[in-house]
Amino acid sequence: MKKTIRAALDAQPQAQLVEVSDSCSMLRNLMVPLRDGVALATDVYFPLDPALEDALPVVFERTPYGKHLPSRSELSADDPHVKSRAEVALHFVQQGYIVIFQDCRGCYASQGVFSKYINEAEDGFDTCTWIVAQPWSNGRIGTMGLSYAAHNQAALASLNAPGVVAMFLDSGGFSSAFQGGIRQGGAFEMKQATWALNRALELALARGDDDTAARLRQVDMQDWMSRSTEWSIGHSPLSAAPEYEAYFFEQWAQGNFDDYWRQAGLYAAGYYDNFPPAAMVHMSSWYDPYSRSASENYAGLRAVKQAPVHLILGPWIHGNRSFTYSGDADFGPSSTLDAYLGASFLDVRRQWFDRHLKQVQGATLSLPPVSIFVMGGGSGRRNAAGRIDHGGTWRTEQDWPIPGTQSGMFFLHGDGTLQRQPSAEEDFALQYRYDPHQPVPTIGGAVTSGEPYMFGGAFDQQESAQVFGATEPYRALAERDDVLVFESPILEHDVEVSGVVRARFWVASDCVDTDFTFKLIDLYPPSEDYPQGYALNLTDGILRARYRDSWENPSLMEPGKCYELSIEAFPISNLFLRGHRIRIDISSSNYPRFDCNPNTGEPDGASTRTEVATNRIFMDRQRPSHVVLPLAPARR
Repeated sequence: MKKTIRAALDAQPQAQLVEVSDSCSMLRNLMVPLRDGVALATDVYFPLDPALEDALPVVFERTPYGKHLPSRSELSADDPHVKSRAEVALHFVQQGYIVIFQDCRGCYASQGVFSKYINEAEDGFDTCTWIVAQPWSNGRIGTMGLSYAAHNQAALASLNAPGVVAMFLDSGGFSSAFQGGIRQGGAFEMKQATWALNRALELALARGDDDTAARLRQVDMQDWMSRSTEWSIGHSPLSAAPEYEAYFFEQWAQGNFDDYWRQAGLYAAGYYDNFPPAAMVHMSSWYDPYSRSASENYAGLRAVKQAPVHLILGPWIHGNRSFTYSGDADFGPSSTLDAYLGASFLDVRRQWFDRHLKQVQGATLSLPPVSIFVMGGGSGRRNAAGRIDHGGTWRTEQDWPIPGTQSGMFFLHGDGTLQRQPSAEEDFALQYRYDPHQPVPTIGGAVTSGEPYMFGGAFDQQESAQVFGATEPYRALAERDDVLVFESPILEHDVEVSGVVRARFWVASDCVDTDFTFKLIDLYPPSEDYPQGYALNLTDGILRARYRDSWENPSLMEPGKCYELSIEAFPISNLFLRGHRIRIDISSSNYPRFDCNPNTGEPDGASTRTEVATNRIFMDRQRPSHVVLPLAPARR
């Protein structure tokens, strides 16, 4: 192996040879050439074991966050120390792997201009082509990585990158960025703004661009977030970083599902047939923006591939697989991935690659096709950390959606109840006024990269000083005039809801366009710890009304006319205990998770004015608005 290291260094003398340990060396900043002449900075970690002279399998990760910087998720339940890239690499190198970390285009030491997500498919494909051609590679590649690094895996797989035989996608890998990660239901995810500001500042500091860094530090993001309907190119919190501002507004303005959203890297669902015949794990969590991607990728790829495909969905927020809590809810010591699989995440991936990259017989990791954590079943008491004990257990299945799941229809009634039978009213609707300047604030959910303006996880749906956009006197969201609340009777039996939650509403508005949102809530009864009860958010959905009939060809509404809408929320799994209630909240905003619809019908990201909308939800015999809950079968 030392000979091949020396040969690689001779071929690129500008690279640095770094001794990581007595068993591992690294070639830092090997520049991998791409088809358009750009070169990407790449660190290659080699074992120094004299017995390893043959070519070896490669573990590969591409990141925009700095290949030399620690990944915040590289820790375990037993060891909260965040590991460096070298520590992670050493874990695999000592088991006979070569490990590669690469900076994405336009990031840190790599050349080119960064345009979020757009170049990753071809750049990843070209790098895999380079890897399999190296004398130290045996032509077998395993990919790994969290979030953006998971998107990168799905991107290169969409073009059938050479050599890829095993993949472990953690919280990412867009099945469709148009429906989860950048947009959802026609609305735009404002985390893209906070992410861009933070990354632009990070990169400016890394490059020693003090002027840009100073301008970005002066941005009053709280002020900008309070008036996002006024943003435009050159007049936004990102104006000091033009390349970030350019791609941000490009994605905000692309409101229709067109060829932009069908690109490799943004739309794995359109490329499943192209994916390599690789063994895959798609892992995400209920409070992660990529639970929909993971579950759709699992179902779509399992249907067309012979290699094993697995799905893991836990109760965590984005990447926090070794924590027992999400937001203000705790799920118990068995809820971590470490506890479920009996190993740290590093060991889990190493065993996965041993089995599928090295083809080691008797490798210890054995996964069922589907592993989901069913939340709920806890005591409901406040624990020592101040969180509600929501509890939960793991459930293993042979497929997703869970075979035998029944669709349970729950109808909205004018008295605020949620019933199994539709209303007998002949002509009835409830209405509220939605003001884009006073939106319903985001309190938890499938959120990441939005701190301190929004936080992911489960929370009591109660305004507080920590909630962006909340004002005194802080109220429960159920008390807002622009939120309609529907509650089931007190449950006489436990009810498990596991799968995708959908809503079918009949609506009208006095504006030409507006949004409709709904949220599924597990409503706890009053208790000693929570005298007012506890409204624990589970999942939610949104639809921009102009897309009610077509994502490709939107059409504005006729004010006052009734329309039928279908809204899909992200998947969820929760056990509603006897004594609880199932609650649905309906409104027209969820900010700053999603951009505020100005109600004017103007193009996204280019509004010049706003209107207050009076929106109606019908719930009568002819227009039986309802939600459809996936009622899971009893466990085998």
